[in-house]
Amino acid sequence: MLNKKFAEDIQEGLSKRQKSIPFIYFYDERGSWLFQQIMQLPEYYLPACEVSILEEHKMSMLNHFSSKKKAFNLIDLGAGDASKTKTLVQYYHENEVKFTYTPVDLSTSILSALSESLSAAYPELNYRALNKDYWEALDLLKQNTNKGERKVVLFLGANIGNFTKDQSIEFLSTLKSYLNPGDLVMIGFDLKKRPEIIYKAYRDSKGITAAFNLNLLHRINQELGGNFKPNYFRFYPYYNPQTGELMSHLVSLKKQVVQIESLEMNVEFEQWESIHTEISKKYTINEIETLASEAGFAVKEHFQDTKNYFVDTLLQV
Repeated sequence: MLNKKFAEDIQEGLSKRQKSIPFIYFYDERGSWLFQQIMQLPEYYLPACEVSILEEHKMSMLNHFSSKKKAFNLIDLGAGDASKTKTLVQYYHENEVKFTYTPVDLSTSILSALSESLSAAYPELNYRALNKDYWEALDLLKQNTNKGERKVVLFLGANIGNFTKDQSIEFLSTLKSYLNPGDLVMIGFDLKKRPEIIYKAYRDSKGITAAFNLNLLHRINQELGGNFKPNYFRFYPYYNPQTGELMSHLVSLKKQVVQIESLEMNVEFEQWESIHTEISKKYTINEIETLASEAGFAVKEHFQDTKNYFVDTLLQV
């Protein structure tokens, strides 16, 4: 069955002067699996830093989440296998905290595996896995939240870095519209640091990040009848330390024409022309606070790792 939105976005993106594919299309089943492999790479410092933050500050976070011992719903946007969030779930389970866990993800297989692991490890855990996009899930939760239950939304893994500044403000403002006064949002931000550390994280020695990006072309072939030859493209990331933006591209190694049958479209590439696939912005604390203020949130606390590579920032509506 043709995904109409995917088809429209690919047609629009590949018709631009600077060709592009929206980063949200990384996460089909194979893409989600590849990203789980990226998360385990030693060069990809982000998950380890964030896990260390959650481990070190889990008690302080709980004091915010469960203020006055109120019940809360821990809503995990883009939960994946919840390898990071389980640090909190384990701690709350051990301490008999009254809470609900709501993992949200578009990958059916990953969410199914997560549900099985949660049921096995925490048989008494009150959880509800939602196989929906963020806004569908939040709309459902807005209509079905118990009176007096606080929403605590997690947006971990530096996913906010995939947006431009305007898109980040729009995302946070939209998120805020689904929440009530007193609700909380905790967001992971990758911080600016030595450029070579950042660059190495995206040019991993096993080439998994490259495969993750090239999978976009496989997806177009499979779902839209494209005839991309992924070996005619190379993954190329570059980092601007001034703006904090790491830009990912797929570069055409030769002059070529790609046909996409479902779109009745021929896409011409000059040699060395690129498809932009992703922004991964790195922040300073001041930039984070400005962003939160412009989106209408109050900053409650910044939780940083010992290297100051990463921060989980807690915001309140």
